[in-house]
Amino acid sequence: MAIELPQWKVTAPDGAIVGVIGEEGGGSDELLRAVGGRHIGPDGELDFSPVPALVLDHAFARRDAFARARAAIALGQLRLSGCAIVLASHEEDLLLSLCDEIWWLDGGKIAQQGDPGEVLAAYRRHVAAKVRAWGSDLAASSKAATRWRRGDGRAEIVSIELMGDNARPTRVWRSGEEAAIRVSVRFCEPVADPVVGILIRTRVGLNVYGTNTELEKLPLGPCAAGESLRISFAFCCGLCPQEYTLTAASHDSDGVWHDWLEDAVAFSVTDSRYTAGVANLRARATVERTA
Repeated sequence: MAIELPQWKVTAPDGAIVGVIGEEGGGSDELLRAVGGRHIGPDGELDFSPVPALVLDHAFARRDAFARARAAIALGQLRLSGCAIVLASHEEDLLLSLCDEIWWLDGGKIAQQGDPGEVLAAYRRHVAAKVRAWGSDLAASSKAATRWRRGDGRAEIVSIELMGDNARPTRVWRSGEEAAIRVSVRFCEPVADPVVGILIRTRVGLNVYGTNTELEKLPLGPCAAGESLRISFAFCCGLCPQEYTLTAASHDSDGVWHDWLEDAVAFSVTDSRYTAGVANLRARATVERTA
């Protein structure tokens, strides 16, 4: 039977599986209680015997692939019997594969409901924006790691900042946004021709991108003892969503290090969609029918 939920202005239809997604504290617990019926949690027995209403509260979180496959078949039979099924999960692939519609809960209200693909895409955009904003707050309390520091000490890297397109420091970039890395260097001794560079790696140590002021045709010297410079490397963040580290260094043109900070800053890249690999080339897909 269809279940009216007037507080949320929605109805769980009979013979359908409704997915529920949202952040912790978004109101899903209250909604699931209001649905009533049989309630199965993460540790509950997967009982799919006939019932008018069934609530699956993250019930597949600890299940293996075989258990999930059997459950999907059983849920299909329950749908045909007219059961109203509500499935709460943080697993988007699971929701896409099983659900007829999705309810996105935010702040105790239905932020969006409807087609699973459309609602989940909107939810991913919301999460990506929230993670990006959190990255700005994180940067305010984070410092560069100096554990793997080496060099002869003629210069010191004082700070490393990752800047977003709002010109604020961040530890999370959004894929495609205008970004910059700012490296501040103080010279402890005179240096005739210093070079400052950066290197981005994946969390498993794959070199993703590196450059320096010499490659960019930006001469810095000569620099006197006590002088400070702040060098900015600006670019469009064409990285795929995952975690990265940033190395920064000051050295002579022949490669002798003044100060080298290995994996000094950890940062992330977020996006509203999954992209495989490291470089986000933002391909444009087209199709042409041929005879």
